[in-house]
This record gives sequence, C-alpha cells and structure tokens, in this order.
Amino acid sequence: MNWKQTIRENGHHLSWVVALTATLGSLYFSEIMMFTPCKLCWYQRILMYPLVIILGIAAVRKERHMYLYVLPMSIWGGGISLYHYLMQKTEWFKTGASACGPVPCDLDYIDWFGFVTIPFLALVAFALITVLQILMWVAEKK
Repeated sequence: MNWKQTIRENGHHLSWVVALTATLGSLYFSEIMMFTPCKLCWYQRILMYPLVIILGIAAVRKERHMYLYVLPMSIWGGGISLYHYLMQKTEWFKTGASACGPVPCDLDYIDWFGFVTIPFLALVAFALITVLQILMWVAEKK
C-alpha cells in the first residue's frame, strides 16, 4: 500500500481525531479548569468545532473532496491562532490585546515549557488538519 492510498483511506479519520481532541481540550480548559475564553479563543472555537462534525461525516461516508470545505476553515483558524500566539509571546501585537473584551487576549492561562499556550495548541491542531487535508488533495490528483 502506497502513501496515497493510506492517506485517502485514513486522512479524514486522522483529521477528525485531531479536531475532536482540540475541541475536547478547549472544553476541558473552559468548563473544568474554568478558564474564560477571550474573543480570539472564541473565533478559533467557531472554526474548530464544526470541523469535528464535517470531518466525522466525511470519514464515515468516505467523502473524497471534503478538503474543499475543511481547508479554508483550518487555514483561517491557523491564521487566527498564529496571530493570537504572537500576541501572547511577542511585543508586536500587544496593543490589540486589551481590545479583546473582558478577558485580554495576551493572558497566558497555561505556559508549559515556556512556549506551549492554548493558542499554540490550537495552532498545532489547525496545522495538522491543514497538512492532512493538503495531503488528501495531492493524493486525489491523478
């Protein structure tokens, strides 16, 4: 079995696992750890949560071209996550953090190993989904 067949058969399943893990992680942080999400966290959630449903249906139905719908959401979500992460870890975008609402967007609820924050985790999830979907797109091309 070559890589194209493997990614065609498992790409949506793997993407779904990533999206489900990210969704459950965000719910854990907000509902169990009681971390109040900022405005940018909500935007990331708005783009991640539907991916669980879309990718789940695509995996069950073995839909081949769902990357057309998933890629825009994962790329856009990754961009928001990157902006949010840069807002937290650099001085470039600090001025916009206070405009996020009651919870400032540069607040670090977690800071594992000095670089892993909640927006970083979202960025990794969106990046993994994007890479898997691009691989599916490439595998579908004749």
